[in-house]
Order: sequence, then structure tokens, then C-alpha cells
Amino acid sequence: MIFPILPDSVIKKGTFMKKILPAIALILFLGIIFAVWYIKGYNRVIALNENVKNAWAQVDTQLKRRYDLIPNLVETVKGYASHEKEIFENLAEARKGYFSAGTIEDKARSATQIEGFLSRLLMFRETYPELKANESFLKMQDTLEGSENRISVERKRYNDAVRELNTYIKGFYGRFFAARTGVTEGKYFEVTEAEKEVPKVKF
Repeated sequence: MIFPILPDSVIKKGTFMKKILPAIALILFLGIIFAVWYIKGYNRVIALNENVKNAWAQVDTQLKRRYDLIPNLVETVKGYASHEKEIFENLAEARKGYFSAGTIEDKARSATQIEGFLSRLLMFRETYPELKANESFLKMQDTLEGSENRISVERKRYNDAVRELNTYIKGFYGRFFAARTGVTEGKYFEVTEAEKEVPKVKF
């Protein structure tokens, strides 16, 4: 049996293909690994950022519940301390400031101010003992206490979500993906040194 003699060009082409195929396979393999790594990192930044947004939405909901109580609380206290105009005006301005704030940082600052003014307002029960016997005032005080507890829980969850996001995007790989997604560091909901002097709401 006679086998055909292949031209040198065909032989060289076959040899070349045998050499290049492993390289192509390696490049494809590395490309798949890079794509998986990129998608995973990209999605993680997006997920962490969404967690922060969702956590803040929960804080915002609880704060709004608190602020819905303020007008009625003010009206009740006014019945006993109508001459305490300054605290009523400050509380109204701080409440308005919260709803007009454009950033989480500004909202957190307004929320902290309101805590201080609420504390002063509720302390009137010591100056005006008859408030202690007012059923509406007592109910609102109990409701506010529940709101403060819920706010405290949601604020911690929000700060935990911010810490997780910030820790990741400050890292080498996280910074790379944050730049690609446009995600920036989250702002903590915390009390500044200046605001720590403002008394907290205590029941």
C-alpha cells in the first residue's frame, strides 16, 4: 500500500496548529477566569451598595414615623407650656430640615438635632407635672420610646452595611470595581463631636 506524500507546507501547518492550540486553550481559559472574577467583583459592589440603600430606607421609614408624632406632641405640650416658643420653633425647623435635606449626611445631622430638641420637650414633664397625668402625652411618649428603639436597631444595621461596603471598596480589588460602577463610600449615621453635647432622648 502506498501512502501519499504530504507537501512540506501541510506538514508545517499541522505542526504549527499542534503548537498553537494549547496556547489558544490557555488564553480562553484565562479569559473565562477573568470574566468570572470581573462579574463577581462588579456584582458584589452593586449588591453592597444596594444593601446600604435598603438599610437607609428602613432608617428613613422609622424616622418619618417619629416625625409624624411630633406635631401632636407639640400641640399637647403647648397646652401646658405655650410660652416655651423657642423649643417649638427649633423643633419645627429641624423637622422641616430633615425633609428638605438632600443627602444622607444632612438627614442624619437633622435627625440628631431633633433627638436633642425632643429630649428638651419631653423634659417639660418635670417642669409641668400635670403633663404626667395627660393621657395623650403618655401614649405619645410610649410610642416615641418604641420608635427610638426601632431607629436604634435600623441605624446599627445601616452602619453595618456602610462599614461592609467601605471596607470592600477601600481594598485593592474593591477600589477597581467601585471605580467601574461609580459607587462611592457610604456615610455613617453617627453623632458628631459637636452634636454629642446635645442631650439624647431618654424616657
